[in-house]
Amino acid sequence: MSRYFLLDEDKAATARHGGELDGMHKWRLPGVRCHACGATWSSVGHDHPEVDLSGITEHAEFERPRPEPFTEFVRLRELARPFVPPGTPLPPGTTFGPLVGRASGRFGPIDWLGGIRLLMQPDALERLQAEGIRGPRGCRTELRFRQKNPPELLEIQLNPLGRLHLDCMPPDHPPPCATCGRLNLRWPEAPILDAASLPTELDLFRLGNFATMLIGTERLVDTVSRLQLDGITFRELPIR
Repeated sequence: MSRYFLLDEDKAATARHGGELDGMHKWRLPGVRCHACGATWSSVGHDHPEVDLSGITEHAEFERPRPEPFTEFVRLRELARPFVPPGTPLPPGTTFGPLVGRASGRFGPIDWLGGIRLLMQPDALERLQAEGIRGPRGCRTELRFRQKNPPELLEIQLNPLGRLHLDCMPPDHPPPCATCGRLNLRWPEAPILDAASLPTELDLFRLGNFATMLIGTERLVDTVSRLQLDGITFRELPIR
């Protein structure tokens, strides 16, 4: 059986390079105030940096983070839906377009924003792709650097696929809200992957029901190690 690993930031490595960045995506779906479950919420990790919403007449309505009633959230969600692949989940807080913000200093081959958004220098991504790593796609950023001759950083587009197994979730956890889809669960202490849900054609992806979790195959781990691309750690997860 294939082996899968949870990816995380190697904070010692990224701190050693000394780069700093702060940014957010150009467009986003609002959060939602659900009339059914009473929750006000938005998700993290459902990012589509390669999607351009500038052609939507109402694109300005995607520029300000805020909660909206469910009906208004649905209206905006359906405006964005034609720009993503069929079946792509678009929960509240889904983001689109390039990262916009400020950056300074030196960066290693792999870096992170907020510990969940993966960035790479073009050379690092090209080396991984040349080794046959399947999944990561580099998207341009609009980060403003303070120094001359700044590095180029690409955000890695990773669609949410696969799921955590029910065995690692509380047995009495409530089902998702039938209206807004909110699933009130915290990151499990001991994650277990649902083997039947994992994509076999990719070496790097996010989880569909916990999009803040980045998952890589043993092939990715071996390749990153062999190419000596620092900035990332791996922890093997059980599969069931």
